[in-house]
Amino acid sequence: MSNLFTLLSFAFFTALVGVITWWKSRGEDVSTNSGFFLAGRSLTFPFIAASLLLTNLSTEQLVGLNGQAYTTGLAVMVWEVVAVIALVFMALIFLPRFLKSGIATLPEFLDIRFGSSTQLICNLLFLIAYMVQLLPIILYTGAVGMGGILDVQRITGIESPTVVLWTLIWLIGIIGSIYALFGGMRSIVISDLLNGIGLLTGGIMITLFGLWACGAVDLSAAATAEAAPASGSIVRGLSNLGADVSDHLNSIGASDSQAPFLQIFTGIILINMFYWCTNQQIIQRALAASSLKEGQKGVLLTGLLKLIGPLYLVLPGIMAFFLFRHGALDVAGGAVDAAGELIPDHAYGSLVRTVLPPWLTGFFAAVMAGAVLSSFNSALNSTCTLFSLGVYKRFIRKDATDLQVVHVSKWFGWVIALGAMSVAPLLANAPSIFGYLQKMNAIYFIPILSVVVVGFFSRRTPEAAANVGLIGGVLLIMAGYFLLPLIPGLDIVAAMGDYHFVGLCFLVLIDGMLLWRIIKPRKEAFVQKDEKILDLTPWRGAKLASALLILAIVVIYGCFADFSVLRNAVGKLPFLPFFGKVILALIPTAVLVVIDRRLDRAGR
Repeated sequence: MSNLFTLLSFAFFTALVGVITWWKSRGEDVSTNSGFFLAGRSLTFPFIAASLLLTNLSTEQLVGLNGQAYTTGLAVMVWEVVAVIALVFMALIFLPRFLKSGIATLPEFLDIRFGSSTQLICNLLFLIAYMVQLLPIILYTGAVGMGGILDVQRITGIESPTVVLWTLIWLIGIIGSIYALFGGMRSIVISDLLNGIGLLTGGIMITLFGLWACGAVDLSAAATAEAAPASGSIVRGLSNLGADVSDHLNSIGASDSQAPFLQIFTGIILINMFYWCTNQQIIQRALAASSLKEGQKGVLLTGLLKLIGPLYLVLPGIMAFFLFRHGALDVAGGAVDAAGELIPDHAYGSLVRTVLPPWLTGFFAAVMAGAVLSSFNSALNSTCTLFSLGVYKRFIRKDATDLQVVHVSKWFGWVIALGAMSVAPLLANAPSIFGYLQKMNAIYFIPILSVVVVGFFSRRTPEAAANVGLIGGVLLIMAGYFLLPLIPGLDIVAAMGDYHFVGLCFLVLIDGMLLWRIIKPRKEAFVQKDEKILDLTPWRGAKLASALLILAIVVIYGCFADFSVLRNAVGKLPFLPFFGKVILALIPTAVLVVIDRRLDRAGR
């Protein structure tokens, strides 16, 4: 009976969001490029913040990041907390430039700054990454999360986990495609706002119920105690976590963890910068702002919401670790490996099923489904935008009308969606889906970010330099990941760390493009034109809000920091040697920047 109630409540909340979304967006014109891809450039800051948050907070976060927290602990909050720095850069530096050019896609900006070949290369990089990586990962983690929360295998009686996985992937993919390809951006952001409220509410509920369950475990008992929420308490749950899994509550990740602290200052911050400042899937929400002021408020509000992200994206994974080691976690079939250990990506779904009553389980499964659909339909809409505006109309059919562009976009979207639904089940054997995602992201994240940064601040870097930066950057990082490890003694990535390697590649690409600019600059300096599409008056409180957000990051890290995990064999902390190496690596870049500035002032 409880299983039936769970399914009914899930169906009710899912249908409710769908009906409200249809009702609120039914009069929207989705036959034009602006209406379909950018919601008519009419979004205000609550919708921007909700859509940014929900586009980001899918199951690769709920499932993948909590899975990393189950293994590593609090240190993985770096992907939430440090993201705030990137959002500050987006609000103050990137967004004003993007809105000034009136662009709909990032490659469109590169077309304006460098040329059509740079735009085409960037478009193709995005399309390949979204098709073979992002969309399948969203579908796979969504199916794993949904299957774990609802325990679909037990409810339906289907014995094969593979059949359940395929069924859920195709169900999520079809529903998400309908949202993205028939409703356009407006329907996406409305459903994002509704699901955003539900996700924040449900995520915090999971944390509170989880702490209560942790408080019900008697650490003094000789035998393993089972969680009994009626006898637990939130305060005691926090106390139990601090007493029993204190090593999981350190914000500082050791060098062998999945989020090494020192690598925050190199590759981790750069990956966050790309994701929040130049990733088409994300920035498309901010590009749909009704004004720069609304866009900045929406981006910075997202930063504030990210600060509380660890409460529902990291702490549940730690609680699942605690409950599992005390035999108090309800583990579904297929969630445990041959050694009897919980598979990390199943930690979150197991916790939700353990701590939530059936009448709330269906609600949260619906909210989680909304998060999955939000990320999937957002990524699919962005993929269609990149293809239809950046490839079809730019190179295939330049005289296409808006209606023809939207029509082609929808057909292309269905082809991509079907491909993603077919590829997604193949990810079942990946050891850490979130770690895999971040590593693979760097292959195209870093080259694109480096070209955008050079495009912003070096006015005479030519198109050819940007093209070589994009293609060469991808090949450079792929060689580091896949080729050099095959050569004895040349595994640079293993020697210096994944994210240090990414940071080094970023500097190499910047230096190469600036050197090209010095040797063979473009004839005319680039001057950005104001297209006067939107009001570009900045929000007066943007700088103060940004400073407060960065201060909050320092306070959060300081409250949970134990730097002893970084001590080397002789008991010393490696800060001075590390930052000394960083300064040495930055010297060539600084010299090239100075030369670029002086040549620019001299008109050369």
